[in-house]
This record gives sequence, structure tokens and C-alpha cells, in this order.
Amino acid sequence: MTLLDHLRAEGPKRILALDGGGIRGALTLGYLERIEGILRRRHQRNDLRLCDYFDLIGGTSTGAIIAAALAIGLTASEIKKMYLTLGGRVFGRRKLKFWDARFDEKPLIEELGTVFAKRKLGDDSVLTGLCILAKRADTASTWPLINHPRGKYYEKNKDILLQEAVRASTAAPTYFIPQRLMVGGEEWGAFVDGGVSMANNPALQLFLVATLKGFPFRWPVGENRLLLASVGTGLWTHGKMVDDVTDDKLWDWAAQVPELLMDDANWQNQLLLQYLSRSATPWEIDREVGDLSTDLLTSEPALTYLRYNVRIEGPALSALGLTDLVVKAEKLREMSDAGNREDLARIGDAAAWQQVRDEHFPDAFNLAAGGS
Repeated sequence: MTLLDHLRAEGPKRILALDGGGIRGALTLGYLERIEGILRRRHQRNDLRLCDYFDLIGGTSTGAIIAAALAIGLTASEIKKMYLTLGGRVFGRRKLKFWDARFDEKPLIEELGTVFAKRKLGDDSVLTGLCILAKRADTASTWPLINHPRGKYYEKNKDILLQEAVRASTAAPTYFIPQRLMVGGEEWGAFVDGGVSMANNPALQLFLVATLKGFPFRWPVGENRLLLASVGTGLWTHGKMVDDVTDDKLWDWAAQVPELLMDDANWQNQLLLQYLSRSATPWEIDREVGDLSTDLLTSEPALTYLRYNVRIEGPALSALGLTDLVVKAEKLREMSDAGNREDLARIGDAAAWQQVRDEHFPDAFNLAAGGS
């Protein structure tokens, strides 16, 4: 299928959203392999790729790398092999100057160049709808870079190299230097990781991109008309001793505040999408509102919503049969430790096998004969 096939096809639409999280993206790929396998068996097509099924794939930061690779036709297994190699190079060379970005951006640029070559955002080789979330730091605005030919800014953005768009979404402050992009005419923008926004979990933003009239997709809402599958990069319960918090210094808060805000943004995304749906994979938001299984914002569900993620905590790892990783749980949460990537891939495989079910993907969203 091509992008135009997806856009012209009548009937229900399907969206895939992929979180940011650095090297923990290795975990995401276990879920994607599982989903791809289910869909291949469902449609009796061993060559089916996620870009054939999903009409819009989007991601932030590490999720943008995976989303763009899926959109150009790579399978989940191919991306996993690439990712386990890429991670070692990208997070392998630390800089020694404490006032500079932590990592040399050259290995990342080289790896993205190998994967995406000279492809542009508007190229025909991008086979489905694609949305890359990045933060334009010089204007403090969140940018969903999309490849829809009728998008308001398509003519200005279509010639952005795909590798540079992805690099912009992965330029996490303090980890990598910002990415400069030409955004039309003679205007330049300075972009950083899309996770420095409400969209580190991009699922809600993709729902808005797909349905709001300001964007070109304008897909109708409804439980049997719009499917949104969202995949995370791991989570855990945050907890510190009260005395430790009250004794924190200014530099401690500088390091903690971004993570606190990103965590709130993720759960706000989760709450709103569960509030708009009857999710088959509900998460408890907190002990007060629960999992919203008896709450619905609209008279009828606005979408079918799926959320897959795994707790990187001792009990959860034990329940997955990964008891050898329990002692490593805290270490495995670090987003830039490339040495974790094989263990993270194991967690993703085990969690996906336990969580992802064939029945999560209703027959209403099956591909029609001919693949559309």
C-alpha cells in the first residue's frame, strides 16, 4: 500500500502511537513484533507490515525513529535488529565536557543516514501517514510534522530530510545538541526532543491530528471507525522519602522537574483517552478515579483505544518470569544506558506476549480485500 491508498480508502482508520524514552525504545519493539504477528495471522499474510495496516503512525523521540522506520516499510523484526545495533553506537560515546551535551551526535546522524538515506518527509517511499513530534525551542511550540499532501504546511515541510526530522525529535536537551531545520523560505528553526512537551506520549496528539478540522486527515470518530494503539517504553512508581525531598538543593530540582512534568503529561494523555473510550486495556490512573471503566465523556465512545506498557519494577518483572532482572530494575529505567538494550528487548517480548491479544483488534478494523 502507498500513502495515497491509505488516504483514499473508505472505512475505519487505524493509528499507531509510539512513546519517547531513549534506549527503552528497545522494549517497544517486542510489542510491535507481537502486533505484527497477530495481524499477519488474522489476514493470512506473512508479508504484512504495520505500514500496511495502520493509516497513521507517529512517535516522539525514540518513538519517532521507530515510527519513521515502520512508515518506510521496515518490519518490526528488522527494526529491532537495527535498533539493538544503533543503540550501542548512539549512546556509546560520552563527551567529557560537563557544560556540553552528554553525547556526540555524529553516531546518531550516521545511523539515521544509513536507515533513511536521502528520503524526504514528502517522498512516495513513505508508505503511510507519518507524524513526527518535535519541539521548536526558539518559539516554544510543539510541531507535529506530517506528510499529508493537503496539510497546511506540507509545501514548506515536504522537503525536510526524514533523517533530520527524526533527529529533531530525538535531540533531548542535555543529551544531544538541538537540530536546525529549514522550515520554509529562509526561515530556520531550532528543534529539540518532542518529549519536552505534552507529547512524550504522543497518543492524544495523534488523535487530535487525525480528527481536528485544522489538520488534513479529518477522520470521523466512533468506536468502530477509529482505532488508536499506543505503546510505551516502560513506567514505574515514583517514591522518595519526605526528608530527602525537603533537603533537595536547587540543582536537584533542576534535574527532577522535567521528569515530573513529563510523568503528569503522560497520565493526562492516558486519562483523557480512556475517558473517551471503552478501552480493552485500561490502566488505573490513580486510586481516586480508578481506571475510568464506568466513565465516558461522550454519549458514545469516540474511538477504540489500546495502551500497552510495562512496569519496570521487581514484582512486574517476576510476574513475567524475568527474575534475573529484578535486581537490575532501577538501572533498566535509565534512558541512555545502551548496555540495557538486550534486557529491555527481553522485557518487551515477555510483556507483549502476556498483554497483547488478538481480540484487542476488532474485526471492524480488518483490512478489506486488496489490503486497504
